[in-house]
Amino acid sequence: MPRGLFITLEGLDGSGKTTQIKRLAAWMQKRGLNPVVTRQPGGTATGDRVRALLLDSGSTPIAPMAEMALMFADRAQCIAEVIEPALAAGKIVLCDRFTDSTEAYQGGGREIGSAPVLELHRIICGDLQPNLTLLLLPSLDVCLERARRRNDRAIAQNGADEGRFEQEQDAFYRRVWLKYREIAKREPDRVVLIEGNLSIDEIHEQFVEAVSERLVTAGHKA
Repeated sequence: MPRGLFITLEGLDGSGKTTQIKRLAAWMQKRGLNPVVTRQPGGTATGDRVRALLLDSGSTPIAPMAEMALMFADRAQCIAEVIEPALAAGKIVLCDRFTDSTEAYQGGGREIGSAPVLELHRIICGDLQPNLTLLLLPSLDVCLERARRRNDRAIAQNGADEGRFEQEQDAFYRRVWLKYREIAKREPDRVVLIEGNLSIDEIHEQFVEAVSERLVTAGHKA
């Protein structure tokens, strides 16, 4: 059986990834492609526990290296439990965040650097690479405003607090934003960069175009 297709979505908190991955999954389902949708951190029972620790703003301070190690622990579990079995079965996997997020947030934002992140990815993740990465980069100000507003709304609605990263200063997010651009420039064959403050429909159209091309290349019916 041909191996499946691994597609990741990346971007700052508040970039619109969650909305777009739902729309992309629905577009695929209408065409009978039935993707496996997952996220990081999270996506497994173990990963959800790691996610709660990493994202809860009430968590005690986490050292940058410990934070990176937890991200990779979550990722290793998701690869073993969800991603790799689905790809081996020939399915399409849509994943909200992958190692690019760790390189951007911990490598860039926490100033650990790219080299340790990429080396851990090689060792822990078997250097598994997405076939396609869709990177959303609206303006930094728009991302921060959306992310902080969303977290306040979630707390008010259901008490869920995943705002630990939103507490960071703008300089942290500037480093994350710049690292994402660096990744896109370094890997143009894999990463499709979608910049600017576009509408939801405009972004979806660009996503569909990029995914359709990759599906054809991989031998899937778009």
